[in-house]
Amino acid sequence: MTKVNVLGVSFDNKSFNQFQNEFVGRINAHQSTFIVTANPEIVMSANENPEFMKILTYDADYITADGIGIVKASRILGEPLKERVTGYDLFSWLMKLANERSLRVYLIGARPEVIHAIQGKIARDYSDIQLVGAEDGYFKEDLELVAYQIERTEPDLVFAALGSPRQEQLLSVLRRNLLPALMMGVGGSFDVFSGKVKRAPQIWQTIHLEWFYRLLKNPSRLKRMMVLPHFVHAVYQSKKGKE
Repeated sequence: MTKVNVLGVSFDNKSFNQFQNEFVGRINAHQSTFIVTANPEIVMSANENPEFMKILTYDADYITADGIGIVKASRILGEPLKERVTGYDLFSWLMKLANERSLRVYLIGARPEVIHAIQGKIARDYSDIQLVGAEDGYFKEDLELVAYQIERTEPDLVFAALGSPRQEQLLSVLRRNLLPALMMGVGGSFDVFSGKVKRAPQIWQTIHLEWFYRLLKNPSRLKRMMVLPHFVHAVYQSKKGKE
């Protein structure tokens, strides 16, 4: 089974290694590629926002299960996904690949101090990356203009950390324009990569409680977490509808 539908969002049923192999092939071929890393919050948002759902349905080339909640939902629905594939893990791996191959990278999103910290980290630890753009997420230009500015730099990789659905809206413009790059929305990954925010220790990741660790560290996330009970309820309703 290559696709698994969770509340209208079609996830690619691939392992991390399978994604890696396919992404390398598409980068080598300079093939326009738009990746969405979707968690329960994004799925619920898409169900409430038809325009966002259209982006996920028609513009995204790949949708990965960024969250154990998606994997568990797939099991409840009887179409189990192989594994969780997080946006941060993909982002980290792609940055290493970019360094190994001296790829052209464009970063957009997060706070100015985070972008500055990433620029320093790249200069120090990823010095073979060609950083063709690094812009914070507080721009006022419309997305069409921002997309044009990105296109002019001729990047191989574009990472947007603008939060959903804004990051996907920007990348969908680039995808429709057939920018020959691999593009991915990465949410809060810039914060972690820069060192401004600490990722959950490995043990929390292993037992699939990384979300709870983030909540403990940042209680203001509680409001966002409240979508989870609604997600679980919707999944069970979807299962009941199939029976």
